[in-house]
Amino acid sequence: MATTATESSVDAFLESVAPEGRRDDAKQLCAIMADVAQLPPAMWGSAIIGFGSHHYRYASGREGDICRIGFSPRKAANVIYLACDLAPLEAILARLGKHERGAGCLCIRKLKDIGRTALGELLNAAWAAT
Repeated sequence: MATTATESSVDAFLESVAPEGRRDDAKQLCAIMADVAQLPPAMWGSAIIGFGSHHYRYASGREGDICRIGFSPRKAANVIYLACDLAPLEAILARLGKHERGAGCLCIRKLKDIGRTALGELLNAAWAAT
C-alpha cells in the first residue's frame, strides 16, 4: 500500500512522540521544513510528516505521489525523506554533520549533531529539485 496524505492531526502526532528529546527534535524539524516549504505540514500515512506533493514515475512504470520533503520521528532516529536524487547534494551532505543514509532517506539521531545551515541548504535544494 502506498503512503498517502491523510487528514490526521500533525500536532497530535507530534505530542505522541517519545521520548521528550525526540519530540523536541521533531517539533524543530517540522518548523524548519514548514519554513522551507511555506506550507503547513500534513500527515502522510500514520508516521510521516510531509510538505507538498511530488508525483514520481520510475523507469519500470511504477508511479505515485509522495511528499516533497518530510520526516518521521522513529525510535532510533529522525528519518528525513527527500523526493530527489541525493547525488547532486553531496557537497551539502558532507557539511551536514552526523547522519546515516538509507534508501532515499537520511537518519539523524540528534538534531544538535547536525549543522543547521547545511540542513537548511539541503532542504531548500531538495524542495527546488522536485
